[in-house]
Amino acid sequence: MPISVIILITVLILIALRQVGNLRFQIWQVMAAGAIAVIAMGEISPASALRAINFDVMLFLFATFIIGRALEDSGYLAHLASRFLRRANTAGKLTVMVLFSMGLLSALLMNDTVAIVGTPIMLYLSRKHGINPQMLLLTLTFSVTLGSVISPIGNPQNLLIAIEANIGNPFQTFMAYLFVPTNVNLLIAFVMIRFYYSGEFTSKQLTLPPDPINDKKLAALARFSIMLMIIMILAKIIFSFSGQQTDFKLTYIALVSATPILLLSPRRFAIIRRIDWHTLAFFAAMFILMDSVWRTGFCRICPPALCLMGIR
Repeated sequence: MPISVIILITVLILIALRQVGNLRFQIWQVMAAGAIAVIAMGEISPASALRAINFDVMLFLFATFIIGRALEDSGYLAHLASRFLRRANTAGKLTVMVLFSMGLLSALLMNDTVAIVGTPIMLYLSRKHGINPQMLLLTLTFSVTLGSVISPIGNPQNLLIAIEANIGNPFQTFMAYLFVPTNVNLLIAFVMIRFYYSGEFTSKQLTLPPDPINDKKLAALARFSIMLMIIMILAKIIFSFSGQQTDFKLTYIALVSATPILLLSPRRFAIIRRIDWHTLAFFAAMFILMDSVWRTGFCRICPPALCLMGIR
């Protein structure tokens, strides 16, 4: 068995275990170690490793994380979520609204961002109203996982598919095939939560005051970035329906949308420092490791299940 494949299997085992003895590993650390190992053992040259990294994906994630961090640091995203969720005056309505509203946000902002912002909101609601925190956190988990499926920018996996498959209008394609299954799955998730946590669904009235915005200037820039992204996405969809071909990639949309924050916010460097660099490191390392495995030819002959993480 090729060395690259052995390293990949070791990486997958360590990711599944996350701990060996007293040593705890994060996913990005394990993947980075795998990428370093294949380079050090000569399975792939440093130049080939650099070429293996999909910079369209990396730049898109970087720009999206910039917008997400600005939304989070300014308090604007939490403010929007709390304003919307305060309309839910019972546990049942709250569950439905979390499932569909957080799911919609995940489809636009990438599910990592919504999960980070949504977690403290769920815990706050749990403490304030005496609702089982496990139920609300599971609701959020279902929401960001299922809701992100409907969009090519909802999660990094979808983005990889949209870019690598060279889909002409990924928003239209994803919506056409995944709109109904996604909503059906969200409804199934609600039924499951309602069944397993039936004791939480009482007629007790809930109230949730809106969270204040921490930085109004940064919030205004983040709001402008989101509006810019929505406008460009809609323009891309409209151009596609009209039969006009444009080469305006998802990467360009994300970079243009993040530009107001990077150029105009005095907190730009703090925002850049605080984005999810671990996820970026994970994907860069994954590209290198998987390209090394692909070069062995193993993925051409092995059972498909063993190569699910491949990028080819």
